[in-house]
Amino acid sequence: MRSLLLAGGRSRRMGRDKALIEIDGKAMITRVVEALVKADREPIRIAVANPEKIEEYAAVIDSNYSIEWVLDSKQHAGPVDAIIENLNDPFCLEQDTIQLATVDIPWITPEVFSSLEDSISKKDEVIMPTDGDFLQPLLSLIRPKLLLNSLNNWDGRPLHKMFLEIPHSLLIVDNNLIKNINTESDL
Repeated sequence: MRSLLLAGGRSRRMGRDKALIEIDGKAMITRVVEALVKADREPIRIAVANPEKIEEYAAVIDSNYSIEWVLDSKQHAGPVDAIIENLNDPFCLEQDTIQLATVDIPWITPEVFSSLEDSISKKDEVIMPTDGDFLQPLLSLIRPKLLLNSLNNWDGRPLHKMFLEIPHSLLIVDNNLIKNINTESDL
């Protein structure tokens, strides 16, 4: 199964590039990529804001992994724009499911990704992990052809709210595994 890793954010609240912050000796982007690889989610398409990021991120990711680098057509437009742009590519449209991921959830495990795959139903456009309080739409397993139709009508509301209005399932996950990092205090 393929995956789409969103790595085009500005990291404004953090004040430095979140993807390169080390957690237990590994850059956050490396930790997420390794979880995707261990869950058999290759090839991994990594969407970045500019060419310089490809070089920086590639330096901390094992070159043996199957990575496809893509540039966001609009720098820092946001995750929904990046998802829509990539879902319009045959890379994604030909797949039954695509695993979404983002660089700022460094404790994600291969088991979470596998549980999403095991739990998605045929009628779901998306299965979204949650800790029971917070939803993590950018870690969802999605059905590209179905979801693209819904995303093309996106009206700017939060992605998790839109996902709750389409055929979906939720998977309860330990909050420590899906905690996202936005500020220094989150570390």
